[in-house]
Amino acid sequence: MLQVGHPAPSFSLPDASMEMMHLSSYRGKKNVVLYFYPRDGSPGCTIQSIDFSDREQEFSRLDTVVFGISRDDVLSHAAFRDEQGLSVQLLSDTDAVVSRKYDVLEKKVVDGKPRESLSRSTFIIDKKGILRHILRDVSPKDHADEVLKKVKSLNGRTD
Repeated sequence: MLQVGHPAPSFSLPDASMEMMHLSSYRGKKNVVLYFYPRDGSPGCTIQSIDFSDREQEFSRLDTVVFGISRDDVLSHAAFRDEQGLSVQLLSDTDAVVSRKYDVLEKKVVDGKPRESLSRSTFIIDKKGILRHILRDVSPKDHADEVLKKVKSLNGRTD
């Protein structure tokens, strides 16, 4: 089980533009926010992704990059990004390898069949690659503001 203070699990995933994002490439350079969300285009996921996009410049001023991760493929991510005018990078974890590393899969029974779905969760990783905050079962509304406050505290700011 992941814990605050431990190294963030490393990974590489394709983004909506089909370019690979390597978490390790940010170590020593940027803080990283990873928000896992269930599905492109659903109401909660849309709210959450738009809110993170709207605050992208604020995160950038705090030396922080934000990535949304779901099990949707890169084509779905590209359509979602373009339809909603999103600026945050969306990463595709179709095989759920990264979702398992971050322990965000939950088992549900839908129409009598077992399914795995993503639990809405966010991880804040500092420049050293250490997990500083783990937020599970989050509500999409006002979540980006909550994460922004936590990132500010990483940088010693309270405003």
